[in-house]
Amino acid sequence: MANEDKKDFNAMLNDSKDMPKFEVVTDEKSIKKYGGDRMYFAPPIDYDRVMRLVPYGKLLTVGIIREHFAEASGADFTEPITAGIFVSIVAWASFQRQNDKTPYWRTLKANGELNAKYPGGIEAQKEMLEKEGHTVIQKGRKNIRYYVKDYENALYLL
Repeated sequence: MANEDKKDFNAMLNDSKDMPKFEVVTDEKSIKKYGGDRMYFAPPIDYDRVMRLVPYGKLLTVGIIREHFAEASGADFTEPITAGIFVSIVAWASFQRQNDKTPYWRTLKANGELNAKYPGGIEAQKEMLEKEGHTVIQKGRKNIRYYVKDYENALYLL
């Protein structure tokens, strides 16, 4: 996201955008990839509610959140693009608040990868995760990425 300092992420967080809603996907490639045609869209505040559940020292992935929403709503899958955007909105909204923080740094991308779009980028998330006892490792030589080592062992299951 750009111009984070000029946006009101808490207003975005509380704007449901006519969600929750379902859509029927007709693209065969997507149906095959996601295992069905019934796609669910969760509102941003639902991501915040789930991310708040993760206790100190535990982790969550965006994929686990998406699976949780799909299962709870009876959909085949939760829309992946808005999921990533809404997780970032949760992070920035929390960052903008003085109190009532959401522990967004505990929510990782696929395979335990850190999220460069969070406030302060990789370094800030890495610092917060290491304070909670996690080890962050670097992978790659040119396209360097950061991951929580053995993140699977610390997953919080919804």
